[in-house]
Amino acid sequence: MQNKNAKKKFLFPAIILVIALTLTACAPLSQLADLSIFNNDESTSTDPAAESVAQQEVLESDEVQDPFSTSASDGTLSGIYEMVNPSVVNIQVISTISGITNMPFELPGSEGEQGIPQQSGLGSGFVWDQEGHIVTNNHVVKDATSIVVQFSDGREYKAELVGTDPDSDLAVVKIDAPVSDLKPLSVVDSSGVKAGDLAIAIGNPYGLSGTMTVGIVSAVGRSLSVDNSALTGSYTIPDIIQTDAAINPGNSGGVLLNDKGQVIGVTTAIQSTSGSNAGIGFVVPSSIVLRVVPELIDTGSYQHSWLGLSGSTLQADIAEAMDLDRDQRGVLIVSITPDSPSDEAGLRGSDKQFEYLGSQVLIGGDIITAIDNEPTPNFEALVSYLARATEPVQVVELTILRDGKSQTVDVTLGVRPGKTTVQTPSSAFSSGQAYLGITGGSLIPEVALEMDLDEDQQGVLVVEVQADSPADEAGIRGSDKTFELDGQKIMIGGDVITAINNTRVDGIQALRLELSNYSPGDTVTLSIIREGRSMKIEVTLGERP
Repeated sequence: MQNKNAKKKFLFPAIILVIALTLTACAPLSQLADLSIFNNDESTSTDPAAESVAQQEVLESDEVQDPFSTSASDGTLSGIYEMVNPSVVNIQVISTISGITNMPFELPGSEGEQGIPQQSGLGSGFVWDQEGHIVTNNHVVKDATSIVVQFSDGREYKAELVGTDPDSDLAVVKIDAPVSDLKPLSVVDSSGVKAGDLAIAIGNPYGLSGTMTVGIVSAVGRSLSVDNSALTGSYTIPDIIQTDAAINPGNSGGVLLNDKGQVIGVTTAIQSTSGSNAGIGFVVPSSIVLRVVPELIDTGSYQHSWLGLSGSTLQADIAEAMDLDRDQRGVLIVSITPDSPSDEAGLRGSDKQFEYLGSQVLIGGDIITAIDNEPTPNFEALVSYLARATEPVQVVELTILRDGKSQTVDVTLGVRPGKTTVQTPSSAFSSGQAYLGITGGSLIPEVALEMDLDEDQQGVLVVEVQADSPADEAGIRGSDKTFELDGQKIMIGGDVITAINNTRVDGIQALRLELSNYSPGDTVTLSIIREGRSMKIEVTLGERP
């Protein structure tokens, strides 16, 4: 049973996101290397003495090849380090603190040009190609105003943000460096990775550049929750690799390698009660990296396939309550998103109440047992197939059980809603191509109370309005007062945005997601709170500068 107090933390020293952990079943894994030096079937010796010598040779060879032996560490592992480390970088990030984000980080107290507090953080990344593209985690560069890439030999380059995909927690930045200085790493498909394989992590934990740790792949097939808005539902990254190789805050965006020094994943999060390594690390698999990164480089964003349903793995008691065999496997559809691909295909959600483990749950909906003839024994299998084998507009065939009878349904996949495209480090609150032109953050109770608002008031506090931006032209007001929070002075007193065209905005992510639905030239009505009074302001969105 999992420790209920265990937490999962994204590996970024300045910003450590803590979210609940839900894991799926694991699958097995491959050997480090072929340790045999001859084939026993080909041995023809019958001399006991000769056979004894041969056995001794095998034992000695096995001892030399042991990946955790001194010989292996001095040879194979050190060789991998020398080959890979020059291509693993330290990413230094500066981002504006609005003073009202809900992330549990320590505020360093520096101030930018406008007197707005800033935070700094460190992460890791690796060289993707000789064009200067560097791969890292989205949470490392999220909201960055300045990104600096530092190599192991001390070379530093300013970087520009090229593309981000929050739903896979991947991002790409680009540096202008000589081709001779860029040594891309080999990235291989992780689909063959198994529990027990050697796992080598290289990154910059706590800013200690070029740190290498060794362990094994503890499990595969995990799922990792990502930070999603309630507007678009909850999503997970499938096929996550679990490792016991020591990774800590600052390893985010670094590499997990196989015994050949090839990248099999990007180190992303840990489960820990202390915030440091507890032997459970999570890695975005290279099978996802290989799909997402090229799209981020080409277009700045990645479009995920979307069915438009919520569901759960069918449990034995629920199967029995639906007059099915207790051994029936599949994905029970709980609800269907209106006007989604699943809705248009006629799939049915659950409409009956059933008491399960002391709670009332919905049952009675369609049960997905396969997608394109590939079995879906659990919800994770369905998500995994969508991630690795499909793309929007593709038609998939679902095999379902409806009222106990099997049938097939064709579904044309859509694009997961609420997707945003890249933000450049200099842009403020630009989502998609529509541009509002503010710097702000999610309202928290301490700031709400200081502004004479209800403690539970939600919205986005405007900290700064960019000159000549759509927000500036519409008369949106930024913050003009200081407030001390946790020993740091922050700006407060500006307008609080609570809705766009009557769609509620409860924080930064919701505002970004909602803006992504609009284009430059669109006029939207913002609901705001100004000095305690509610009002509406029309804003004609611009094009991102």
